[in-house]
Amino acid sequence: MFSKLAFVASLAVLAVATPAPTSPPPSQCDTGPIQCCSSVQSAGSPSIASLLGLLGIVVQDVTVPIGVNCSPISVIGVGGNDCTADPVCCENNDFNGIIAIGCTPINVNL
Repeated sequence: MFSKLAFVASLAVLAVATPAPTSPPPSQCDTGPIQCCSSVQSAGSPSIASLLGLLGIVVQDVTVPIGVNCSPISVIGVGGNDCTADPVCCENNDFNGIIAIGCTPINVNL
């Protein structure tokens, strides 16, 4: 009986001592560097749809946010790296800065 009680007590202590996973801060981008894009629009907007067509890129969902003319922000707050347009975190940055697919706005001032 004592061994069962000791086992249950040790599990309770372990559960309390195990830290809960934390989400990354909003200014952190898990898919690559934070991007600074001159504009972010949905894939269905006429200008973005034309650009995607010219580049031969097919996006299945017309609501996917697309960043245009993007460049990585290496260090936030350091002179020359401030983003005066749209700081975003994008899922697909493989188009040499012309576009970035799946962009989510982020707050770099945190």
